Amino acid sequence: MAYKINSDCISCGTCEGECPVSAISEGEDQFVIDADTCIDCGACAGVCPTDAIAPE
Repeated sequence: MAYKINSDCISCGTCEGECPVSAISEGEDQFVIDADTCIDCGACAGVCPTDAIAPE
């Protein structure tokens, strides 16, 4: 199960640097996680200042 970033994202980019498989990138309005690349480690969720990242 991949993680997903919800609309609480403030596009700070903190999560992108924490992803060990580079599954996070900047989208049009907020950062997004590529579900096919995500390894479900939760590193991104642990550093998100707005708790915008959770398992799908």
